[in-house]
Amino acid sequence: MTIGQDLLDGPPPTLLPADNRALEAIAAGKSPEAVAAEFPESSLAWAALADQAWNEKRIIESYAFARVGYHRGLDSLRKNGWKGFGPVPWSHEPNRGFLRCLNALARGAKSIGETAEATRCAQFLTDCDPAATQALAE
Repeated sequence: MTIGQDLLDGPPPTLLPADNRALEAIAAGKSPEAVAAEFPESSLAWAALADQAWNEKRIIESYAFARVGYHRGLDSLRKNGWKGFGPVPWSHEPNRGFLRCLNALARGAKSIGETAEATRCAQFLTDCDPAATQALAE
């Protein structure tokens, strides 16, 4: 133990690796469907698909896409040392796919009357990083 170390500090932030292939495919104009099919492990691809479905008023599909991306993101977080709690900073761009899916899941749950799930997801997003909640509300 180091003298002066704050033992109540909590875990360090989890920083996911870059998702360059999916990011490049989206930037190149590939459809979210094509990107998710090519890179199914990418939360970013599922977030794009969830947002597209939401914008097209396909609420159930948006909710389902967000759920897939959320679970893919949890897998990635765990592979990168996350223990089920602790910061997942919005400022680290590779984390944004997961955080966007979490937000889309909260949004979808609320829209279909799953109030408890919507509340849990919204709180989880804030627990990950309050800046994510603020950025995604804009």
